[in-house]
Formats: sequence, C-alpha cells, structure tokens
Amino acid sequence: MRDPFKIDQPTCISFSGGRTSAYMLWRVLQANGGLPAEAVVCFANTGKEVEATLRFVRDCAEHWRVPIHWLEYRAAEPGFAVVDFDTASREGEPFEALSEARSHLPNPVARGCTTSLKIRPMHRFVRRLGWAEWDQFIGIRADEQRRVSKIRARGHSTESTRETMCMPLAEAGVTVQDVAAFWQTQSFDLELLTVNGRTLEGNCDLCFLKPRGQRLALIKARPEAAVWWIRMESLKLASKPSGARFRADGPSYADLAHFAADQRDLFDPAVEPITCYCGD
Repeated sequence: MRDPFKIDQPTCISFSGGRTSAYMLWRVLQANGGLPAEAVVCFANTGKEVEATLRFVRDCAEHWRVPIHWLEYRAAEPGFAVVDFDTASREGEPFEALSEARSHLPNPVARGCTTSLKIRPMHRFVRRLGWAEWDQFIGIRADEQRRVSKIRARGHSTESTRETMCMPLAEAGVTVQDVAAFWQTQSFDLELLTVNGRTLEGNCDLCFLKPRGQRLALIKARPEAAVWWIRMESLKLASKPSGARFRADGPSYADLAHFAADQRDLFDPAVEPITCYCGD
C-alpha cells in the first residue's frame, strides 16, 4: 500500500499554521527522510493571525529544519510577496488591501478572502517556480468527512484544474485524537487554547465564520482584537454601505464588542464554525 505522505512529483504543502497541518508536515518529513526536492511548504499570512500562530510556524521550521515560505497577498504583480517571521504583516495589511480593492467585505456568501489571501498567492508562487501541474497537500483529517467528500468529488481547487488536491491525513485515517496525542509528546506546541480539538483563535483571530458566541468570548478575553474588524466595517460603511458588514445576519463587530463588555461569556463549544480552506 502506497504511503500517502510520500512525494515523488511537484508538491505544495499548505501549512495553515495550526496543529493539524503541522502534523501533516511532520509526517511528510518522516516518510521522505526530510523535505523532498520536489516539494515546497507554504504559509499564507493574512495579517490577522495571532502572534502565537506566527511563532508556531517559525518554531516548526527551526525545530524540524525545514524551509517554510511565508507568502502574503499583494494587489500589484506578481500578486504576492515573500516575507518571514520578522517582516510578516501583523496589522491585517494584506486583508485590508484586499478589502479596499473589493466593493464589499468578505462574507459567508461571497467570502473571497481565503481564495485571494491564501490559495492564489500559493498558486502564483509555485507557477513562478516553473510548475505547470502539481499536487497540493492540505491538512484535512479522516474525521472531517464532509470536507473530505467535497474535496474528493471536485479533485482540484476552485482556482486551478492543474492542481490535484491531496489529503494524506484523511487517507491515513488520522483523527483529531491522533493529532492531539502527537503534540503532547513534542518539546514545543501552538500556544493557543484548544476545545474538542478546535483551536479557538486559529486562523484569522475574529474570523466572521466563527460562531457568534465564540467571537464574543474571544473579544471578551482580548478586547483589542475587535478594533481592526470594527474599523474595516466602518471604512466600508463610509464608502459602500451595502457591503459594509462581514455578516449581515447578526450584529456588527462594534455591537459584538459592546455585548462582550456588558454580558457573560456566551461561547458554546458545541457550535461548529463554518468550514473553509484555511484549515485548523
């Protein structure tokens, strides 16, 4: 039986900055005796990841001695920039640049942020390497059946038919329990709270796809996190009122900040976030 972590052709390993995709990277390194010459590891930074995520990406590279390419969206050609831990955006600059270029803010119906801030920069980067076709390793586990079925049915990303989506964790039967057990044995870890296998602050800190109660709890714990999201909605409201909300089916981020200051913690760990390509 073929090892799903073995690589023998051009492969882009998508590292979201979370524990699951980091575990996938570790399995790749173990299966191939290091990073194969045909592979690159990419981390796409939106500028809204929390600092602990950035430290974790840096730590994985240092502890495992593997090069990780840090990419960020840019409006100008070639559509991305290569950065590193020290130069990575931390104030949402790539996300804000994307919002300025669009008539509306990303929302659950027309997200765009994952595609523009993560998928396309990776595609543009590997094409700059001269790749015409490649495999894309993504950190989807076997216990994420809905996502696995959807991706398998499509076979490639929504952005390129030249990219074959590969889910080695799902093929190997890896579950959230396996990932948790692995990190309990490591000398370093992602310094973010996990509940039922979910990293609550993972990916963009107050992503609009997170349940309302979860965003309230996160704002209550760190009120300053809401400032950027409030400003984005305020700026868009001034220029394009019809697209000035990340979510039209609930309170604005300014309202959430007021609720978080006035009310008890409303986070329900049983409520699932809306899934997207961002990963864990």
